[in-house]
Amino acid sequence: MLTLRLLRCGYASRRPGGIAAAAVLVLAGLLPPGQPLAQTPPQPDPLLQRGPVVQQGVEIRGNRRIEDATILSYMGLSPNEPVTAEGLNVAVRTLFETGLFANVQIVPAADGRLVVVVEENPIIGQIAFEGNDDLDDEELEQIIQLRPRLPFVPARAEADAAAILEVYRRTGRYNARVEPFIIRRPDNRVDLVFEIDEGGQTGICSIDFVGNSAYSDRRLRGAIETDESGLFSFLISTDFYDPDRLELDQELLRRYYLSRGFADFRVLSATPALSADRECYTITFAVEEGPRYTFGDFRVLVNQEGLDPQAFAALIPGGLTGDTFDAGAVEEIADEMKDLAGQQGYAFVDVNPRADKDAQARVIDVTFELDEGPRVFVERIDIEGNTRTLDRVIRREIDLVEGDPFDARAIREARADIRGLDYFERVDIEVEPGSAEDRAVLNVEVEEKSTGSISFGVGYSTGPGIIGNVALTERNFLGRGQTVRTTVTAAGETQIYDFAFTEPRFLDRDLALGFRGFYLEDDRTDESSFNQNRFGLDLFAGFPLSEDAQLRPTYSFVSDDISIRDDASPAIVVDEGKAITSSVGYRLTYDKRNDPLEPTGGYLMTLDQEVAGLGGDRRFAKTSALAKGWVSLLDEALVTSAEIEGGALFNFGQDSRVTERYFLGGQSLRGFRSRGIGPRDLNTDDTVGGNFFTAVRLATSFPLGLPEELGIFGGAFVDAGTVWGLDRTSFGATDEQPAVTIDDDPKLRLSAGGLLFIDSPFGPLEFSIGFPLIDEDEDEDEIFRFSVGTRF
Repeated sequence: MLTLRLLRCGYASRRPGGIAAAAVLVLAGLLPPGQPLAQTPPQPDPLLQRGPVVQQGVEIRGNRRIEDATILSYMGLSPNEPVTAEGLNVAVRTLFETGLFANVQIVPAADGRLVVVVEENPIIGQIAFEGNDDLDDEELEQIIQLRPRLPFVPARAEADAAAILEVYRRTGRYNARVEPFIIRRPDNRVDLVFEIDEGGQTGICSIDFVGNSAYSDRRLRGAIETDESGLFSFLISTDFYDPDRLELDQELLRRYYLSRGFADFRVLSATPALSADRECYTITFAVEEGPRYTFGDFRVLVNQEGLDPQAFAALIPGGLTGDTFDAGAVEEIADEMKDLAGQQGYAFVDVNPRADKDAQARVIDVTFELDEGPRVFVERIDIEGNTRTLDRVIRREIDLVEGDPFDARAIREARADIRGLDYFERVDIEVEPGSAEDRAVLNVEVEEKSTGSISFGVGYSTGPGIIGNVALTERNFLGRGQTVRTTVTAAGETQIYDFAFTEPRFLDRDLALGFRGFYLEDDRTDESSFNQNRFGLDLFAGFPLSEDAQLRPTYSFVSDDISIRDDASPAIVVDEGKAITSSVGYRLTYDKRNDPLEPTGGYLMTLDQEVAGLGGDRRFAKTSALAKGWVSLLDEALVTSAEIEGGALFNFGQDSRVTERYFLGGQSLRGFRSRGIGPRDLNTDDTVGGNFFTAVRLATSFPLGLPEELGIFGGAFVDAGTVWGLDRTSFGATDEQPAVTIDDDPKLRLSAGGLLFIDSPFGPLEFSIGFPLIDEDEDEDEIFRFSVGTRF
């Protein structure tokens, strides 16, 4: 290791202009100045051109490690047989191509013997890399073919250098340089050094489109994977030139147009042009849009006995005729038909949609043909490349087992599901012929990536103020697919310590189990004159009820300790002290969004219920529900959402506690401060919350015409809501407090304002300026607010 370090130090200074260092390398016996690494095999002695020579024996000289018998076996010459120049030339080249020799000469002696003079290639002692920062040594070692204790072959070193260079180019570093050098050691050994100049990433100056009229360049840039380089380029990995990604971009463009009625769309070319300073590329897509088509008539043609055409025709949504043609919708219908055929016992039915275009009318009639496909079964499923992740973690994402009918759709879904685990850089599933014509072998190849992370976050919100967060997460704990997360959060006067564990597939079934332990210190003295210390344990499970619905049962044990200020409202004073809550509940989710992070269509509905009373001090039932929908206009440039939410708290034989009630304001009702509305003690100005709430929120987002790489969008909102209902509203006078009656009537609040969304390095930021339009005198307004979130 010491020798390697000295070697690395010596080469670290060898850069263009390092004349002294270069001289040291030449004097050290690296190579004569100007000598390339590549070699060419020598030619046999020209005396052999005069005719065949009868060899009387072979004498081998110069070999030190390689036995005579090994060399003779490679030469393939038989004793006492004539040897021609051509045969001898073949023998020389054969020896040279073994990679064992740097030089080979065969000279005929006067007594008829053949003298074979060889110069053995040196043995590699150590392999080092200099100048690499983007890729570490372990990654580079996986790329090259040469290894320590193997013969050094200059051509192979050059090939390894080219392989390293190709990897750098695939990460956008087209100015990278890789040069192999050797340092000679005693006993015909060498150390091999790959000197690397990584260069900078070759970004994307601009992405242009030619031939597009239906959609703007900005819209099409959003449809592809490659991004233009911009202000936050150092945080993203899709703003450099990658030939493979360029192929994907062409397919994404095709899908984009085909889902919007352009059935004749073609990408004529995708041309990258490197700038004169070699710093960035300009990529130009030449497209031919063609006309927009609508759906015509739909037919189902069944060529498989036993299947009812009407049952499959019922899967075609009504009202599609006349709508814009969508190739993706056609594929979804075909998949549903194949599923139905499988459910009826016909696993080998192929569903082939046929599109009949009427170019003049710009209408496409679609016929779904159901034919009996080849009867092929899965013989074996092989998994390779998972050095850490257990086989069963991957295998349980494949809806096929050995012996099942071959299903191409299930294989596509399996690949998507395995990629969705986010444990792997690459996932490929190849289908190969099995041991018989009706057998297929599935080869699943994965390339693992790091699944552990430690994150630090610092931010600011107009609610709690400065927010600090440290999170340690492992998403593939011990290669079992389990998630372990520890989080410490400080937000103003609030501290949260959280630990969670999740087993996503208990007993390899579609059942998630987990637990969460937490401790919270919350200072609410500004709003409600009390401090809260809470610790608890949550147990939960989760399983799907259908493709879009999921049920998540929970059990919760929580200990709450409330300490109050001397001038707190009597409605809060009665809650002072500790209370134990033991409850069971569930969350029912129905999710039809088209994207879970940035939806532009679909809807989401949730129902939460909690019942406390299984031991502990508290007895209540709490229910809340939310329904939210999204719709896009102007080809997704304008995204609008509508949301309605409500909740109710019912207590059994006791009054509700302030920590159980509902509050509105802040992000839940913009234009008002957090916990800024609802029942309030006017003597102490303490918000006490309510047993019921409802809220309606309307919002829209739209581009501002700024450069797309800035990630800045505008928006507007209208929020309305109210909190009401207390078990007790009147409190008598005390020595410290006068008598108080709290107004808990449902009074509507309404606000409106503007939004600004910025995709920042710290996450999506949302800025809002809200103005109350309907409020009460005691409400606390909040004109400006910003927080971390998503665009709806």
